[in-house]
Amino acid sequence: MTHYAMVIDLNTCVGCNACMAACALENQTPVWADRWRTYVHDRESHSGNEVHRHFMPRLCNHCDNPPCMSVCPTGATTKLVTGVVMVDENLCMGCQACAMACPYGARHEVTYQDIKEGKAFYGALKRNTPSMDKCSFCNHRLVNNELPACVSTCVGSSRLFGDLDNDMDPVTKLVKSGKAVPLMAHLGTRPNVYYIPAR
Repeated sequence: MTHYAMVIDLNTCVGCNACMAACALENQTPVWADRWRTYVHDRESHSGNEVHRHFMPRLCNHCDNPPCMSVCPTGATTKLVTGVVMVDENLCMGCQACAMACPYGARHEVTYQDIKEGKAFYGALKRNTPSMDKCSFCNHRLVNNELPACVSTCVGSSRLFGDLDNDMDPVTKLVKSGKAVPLMAHLGTRPNVYYIPAR
């Protein structure tokens, strides 16, 4: 079996936002409304006269216990056997219950207006139906043995993608060693996005 997961090394992320651009182009997200499937938070800290910048990439955590799925009234949110949490736009009624349930802020709405603007922005549009939207780990790429767009574009190689069911996978080794840890693990969602903390 395959169980997909991502590790993000906060020591090598340079905040270039290439992941955001690659994801937006690949998945046609409504960037004009500042809605993204992945986002890089940027903050500054001060130490004496020194100013430091810190980057924190965020996306759907593809939880093993996804609260977004349990609250979905139409069954639009499902979890594949590979661990990828998906949204069926044809079943989604846009009630936003999933967005309220997600502790990671990883859901956003795609409206009729977004579809109209998307056709002008991207040309041909892959979707015709409004729905809630989220990262899919680029599942359409995974089925063709390709990496998610954000991973293949990362200039700092800070995003690693792999299979937790493969003990030889570098992602699995980082997770099992404790070098890579999930965010907000205390919530019980059992996320499958892990971070190597900044030194």
